[in-house]
Amino acid sequence: MELFESLKEKIDGKNIKIVFPEALDQRILGAAVRLKAEKLLVPILIGNDVEVKQSAKEHGFDLSGIEIIDPKTYDAFDEMVNSFVERRKGKATEEKARELLLDENYFGTMLVYMDKADGLVSGAVHSTGDTVRPALQIIKTRPGVSRTSGAFIMLRGRGQEKYLFSDCAINVNPNAQELAEIAVESAKTAKMFGIEPKVALLSFSSKGSASSPEVDKVAEATKIAQELAPQFDFDGELQFDAAFVKTVAEQKVPGSKVAGEATVFVFPELQSGNIGYKIAQRFGGFEAVGPILQGLNKPVSDLSRGSVEEDVYKTAVITANQAIMEDE
Repeated sequence: MELFESLKEKIDGKNIKIVFPEALDQRILGAAVRLKAEKLLVPILIGNDVEVKQSAKEHGFDLSGIEIIDPKTYDAFDEMVNSFVERRKGKATEEKARELLLDENYFGTMLVYMDKADGLVSGAVHSTGDTVRPALQIIKTRPGVSRTSGAFIMLRGRGQEKYLFSDCAINVNPNAQELAEIAVESAKTAKMFGIEPKVALLSFSSKGSASSPEVDKVAEATKIAQELAPQFDFDGELQFDAAFVKTVAEQKVPGSKVAGEATVFVFPELQSGNIGYKIAQRFGGFEAVGPILQGLNKPVSDLSRGSVEEDVYKTAVITANQAIMEDE
């Protein structure tokens, strides 16, 4: 079964509520209507009722049965303000909370935090910072995770060749501890989506073939990851060809459980991760689905501003799956 057919089957009929803060955008409206029609999840649109319905009408969408919530008229707004002030522990006054919660991303994130929704999808219009900042302040990372990270599921062909690339979206230059945490969270994400995790921590060196602080960081991160999650297979530092090609692995890293068979590729910093997934996408013909934000207590997904309706649809399906998997 193809990945998305399997993911849709898992959430079908479970009434998972996903918040869409960018309700005026045509791509968001189209995906929400489709998800509602297919009964895959319960979309919640954030915005002024009249404006959202007008935008839907202009683009030919029928929003019948889809909930629209306007922060300015929300009947539990005072409760939300109090909850936000308590969550921020002195970092936001009531006055500041009322101002921030009129922002659709903060408002939508609070709906998730207060269990009035199960997950959030944003970023079609907003920057990554605008999407991730409320999530980090309100939902926060899971115990043992110091920061969130962004992974892409890379898909190719009808046989659904699939891999996970991380971190390609969030952390500019993680240190060894942070890189190890990213590797562990990436292994968990891969398993979540039917990819048996064999995790390669990538470098321009394979097991000491080159020497530099950058190489040392990846080698140290590998050791930390192995200690943090011994149930998964990690290896590094590995060059990409050693991680991916069996004949190269046999020459460069004989005896490795990961080299030549890697399914999860952890890049040493954001620059190489972002370049790497885009090369695979444009040269290799892979579909890049994500970024999937990892390490949060509840799922929040960040779209690319260049995304199309299909990307919104698929990201919502993934976010709904994260929600049910968090509960298991």
